[in-house]
Amino acid sequence: MKNKYIILLGVLLFLSCKNKTADKPNLTENSPVKVSVVQKNNKYQLLVNNQPFYIKGAGLEQGNIESLAKHHGNSFRTWRVNNSKRTGKQTLDEAQKNGLMVTMGIEVGRERHGFDYNDSIAVKKQLNRIQKEVENLKNHPALLIWGIGNELNLRYTNPKVWDAVNEISKMIHKIDPNHLTTTSLAGISKNEVDLIKQRCPDIDILSFQMYGDLPNLPNLVKKFGWNGPYMVTEWGATGHWEVPKTSWGAPIEENSTVKAANYLKRYQKGIESDTLQCLGSYVFLWGQKQERTPTWYGIFLEDGKETESVDVMEFLWTGSYPKNRTPQIKTFKINSKTAYDNVTLKENQKYEANVISTDFENDSLTYKWELLPESTDLQDGGDHETRPKPIKNSILDKKDGNITFKMQNKGNYRLFVYVYDGNNHAATANIPFQVN
Repeated sequence: MKNKYIILLGVLLFLSCKNKTADKPNLTENSPVKVSVVQKNNKYQLLVNNQPFYIKGAGLEQGNIESLAKHHGNSFRTWRVNNSKRTGKQTLDEAQKNGLMVTMGIEVGRERHGFDYNDSIAVKKQLNRIQKEVENLKNHPALLIWGIGNELNLRYTNPKVWDAVNEISKMIHKIDPNHLTTTSLAGISKNEVDLIKQRCPDIDILSFQMYGDLPNLPNLVKKFGWNGPYMVTEWGATGHWEVPKTSWGAPIEENSTVKAANYLKRYQKGIESDTLQCLGSYVFLWGQKQERTPTWYGIFLEDGKETESVDVMEFLWTGSYPKNRTPQIKTFKINSKTAYDNVTLKENQKYEANVISTDFENDSLTYKWELLPESTDLQDGGDHETRPKPIKNSILDKKDGNITFKMQNKGNYRLFVYVYDGNNHAATANIPFQVN
């Protein structure tokens, strides 16, 4: 009996070590890892140094790399090699320090930004620039995959872009035999899948980016005939183009509690359910950005506080929620109306707003309120937008989850509320309204 226990313990230790190796490769060596994709019994699997590696990742370019590791992610993606905060080498060094692998984005010209793929000189110049970027980083131990461009199919007309992507991929494979290539599509269509198969056969993995419709992705992959491995390189909150709008055209943002529930559902139905072709995903966004609002897509706030979607990602990656959970929004109203009720107010009249929130651990909650004009700097495809400036001196009184406010000028606005638990977590919601 004693020998049986010893054998059982040995098996458990082996499985534990094996799972740990698959989840977080040893990045202490200063040499590149060997990344490959294999297919066995109709199932594709990503391997890092011959060990299975399922991507539990986030889109993270300028965000907190250490926090991703703390919440048990194992990889992140970028959109370009160098950004305003870090060089590509600094990004990879920070990833290595935290035991994370990187899908390194490569900036590729977009037709919607004016790049002309009929211009052979410009295409060649781009290829030469990318070759230098690859040569500089190809031997870094934290490098996982090369991401060639982002949403190059968004509002484009010239299929020659896929010829250029194929040439970039062939160049990468020639000078860097250790790493794989991918390109990320906005959504999925049969036309794009067919073009990729015809014009871009050199890429190893195809990547898709979807939001509200993510649960349909596994079916669409099969319907449109993609038979190879794929990743989901962006997914998250319901897109501003997918939600209901007010009568004056303002998209209605889901509160952080609804978002978290959708993150859970979308991951389980759109990513986790495909055990044959999907190699993992990168949730959007491990950080914060202004896109329609300051809170729409980031799962962190501007002040670094975590929203409930971070809790959900830790649960999806580990099977357990954090010990301390984020507050939840139950209701948020202006004069008893929700964001879906076309809230219209009058100038220089007092109105009340109230939020009801709860906390799993009954932490003491504090509240912050902010009034912003509706954003008018509306860009395309995630391009940089300018944050609206707050409206001052309009909140007359506030106590806990209640305020009284008065608007002095006509226009379209949003009232934001932030609910803090004192443990680096916050819930948030906003209501668009019009002043007549």
